Amino acid sequence: MGQSTGFDRPRTDVVSLDADVARAGCAWACSYSSSDEFEAAVIRAKRAAGIYGPKRRRRIMFYAGAVGAALALAILLML
Repeated sequence: MGQSTGFDRPRTDVVSLDADVARAGCAWACSYSSSDEFEAAVIRAKRAAGIYGPKRRRRIMFYAGAVGAALALAILLML
C-alpha cells in the first residue's frame, strides 16, 4: 500500500475544513472598538438583569431607618 497524499482526501473533508476556518475567524472578531465600550455593555447587561438592584429602595430604607432611630432616641430622652 502506498502512502495517502492530500489529493486523495474526499471533498467533504475540504468543505469541513473551510467551515472550521470560517468559524475560527469569527471567534477572534470583536464587536467592540475599545475595552471601555465592552465594560459599558457588560454593566448595562447586568443592570438589565437586575444584579445591581434599584438604588432608590436602599436610599428609602436608609432614610426610614434614620427616622426610626431618631424617633426612638426622642422617646428615650422624654422618659
